[in-house]
Amino acid sequence: MSVFNVKNYGATGKKADNAKPAIQKAIDACAKAGGGMVYLPPGEYTSGTIHLRSHVRFYIEAGATLFAAEQDSAYETDGLLLGEDVENITIEGRGVMNGQSKYDWRMNVIDDGYIRDNQKAAEAAGVPLMRSFPRGMGQRKIYPHMIKLLRCKDVRIAGISIIDSPSWTIYPYACERLRIDGIYVHTDQKLGVWADGIDPDGCKDVIIANSTIETGDDAIVFYSSAASGGPPRACENITITNCRLSSSSSAIKFCDGNSVAVRNVTIDNVAITHSNRGIAFMVYDGGVVENVVISNIVINTDRFDWFWWGNGDPIYFTVQRRSESLGLPLKPDEPAAGAIRNVIVRNVIAHGKGSCLINGHPDSWLDHVSLENIKLYLSTDPSAAYDRSVNAMQFHYAKNLTVRDVDVIWDKPESTKWQSALYFEDVKGLKLIGFSGRPAKMDSESPSIGFNQVEGATISNSTAQPGTRLFLGVSGDKTQGIYLEGNELHDAQIPFQLSAGTKEGAVKEVNNF
Repeated sequence: MSVFNVKNYGATGKKADNAKPAIQKAIDACAKAGGGMVYLPPGEYTSGTIHLRSHVRFYIEAGATLFAAEQDSAYETDGLLLGEDVENITIEGRGVMNGQSKYDWRMNVIDDGYIRDNQKAAEAAGVPLMRSFPRGMGQRKIYPHMIKLLRCKDVRIAGISIIDSPSWTIYPYACERLRIDGIYVHTDQKLGVWADGIDPDGCKDVIIANSTIETGDDAIVFYSSAASGGPPRACENITITNCRLSSSSSAIKFCDGNSVAVRNVTIDNVAITHSNRGIAFMVYDGGVVENVVISNIVINTDRFDWFWWGNGDPIYFTVQRRSESLGLPLKPDEPAAGAIRNVIVRNVIAHGKGSCLINGHPDSWLDHVSLENIKLYLSTDPSAAYDRSVNAMQFHYAKNLTVRDVDVIWDKPESTKWQSALYFEDVKGLKLIGFSGRPAKMDSESPSIGFNQVEGATISNSTAQPGTRLFLGVSGDKTQGIYLEGNELHDAQIPFQLSAGTKEGAVKEVNNF
């Protein structure tokens, strides 16, 4: 393989010098020769936008650091390494890319509708509304991605460390056959707003493996959007495996920016640590999330400052229209509510500082969602004024729902607001199998399981734990076709109870003991 050392093209390896011309010359020479390796030897290299070319292997050696220039004039677009319509490219090595991001901690000056509830709760509690902003916001025009890839094919990113990106660290749009393997991404979890880890947008055949991502903002996000300026495309055929993720927002996020679809996704063997939210399914722009299997996950969530999205929730589903999410009237041209369907989440141990909220939309119910073998430990953070957790796991607007082998453990510190382990509202076709739990407070009036407007449900092979006064509380004039079958209810004083307005005969018992 031909090697093109950037020092042979004028790079000095001194941070204060502009390495951009030398690096670009080396890349262009490599491409002209039909391909090869562009080599950054140990040293410090500062550059603005670098254009990648087809058949080029860009290698950052151990001891080499590529710094993103801090001046807007160094950039032709919002990317440090930029690939457009290229193929067969590699970005690898044991060196570092450093975005040199900087932030100011100051009083809030914006009204963000997505976190307005948190802001109001923080204000009511007397919490100063200080937050992080990117330095130069309002003056600086370009906050570059460390790697930006547009419509590229056969891409490999491996081994490198990428730190302190001013914006989404790796942003591929409409790329095909993208493999990211064994990298380290780090941005400040207290300050690093906008500094996501990896954000595939409208990409196909993506593998992210063996990597550690610790970020302010989201760690891995799937988009189907027009954020790049190109048309929205489906993001599909994605595998994530053997990674550790930490995020001030969501560790894994099926993004609200989904206009078409995110589909055919498998995620396995992932440890989520110190995250504001674990796994998030969010549909705001009319798109679809479908055919997703998430398995063998450990989740530990904490509560971060009020201005981050997330509330310590290990698992989160929501379908909204964009205006609804902002608390605004619907726009005439706004798409209908999107959809989430055919999703399996299984083999999860979660320690959460907030509830698991699994919500569809009145016009678009979750369809064929399964949660299986979930062990949820719920605690609270007394210093977080915006903890609104009530039920450990709450479902709303769902059909063909399976909840199997779920254990809820009420951990410490406790919240005085806690009530039921599981709560279901507006649900049709529920299989609840192998549940074990009790209400948050021993012998309280709250049921272990709450049903409101639930039609067609079977609770089987489940156990009422000691301290359960009422196992199943039932309400709603539409509630009907509920079967309690083969459950261990001897530790419950009352197996089930109908609220006023619920039809007699809505619940039937079969072989409980």
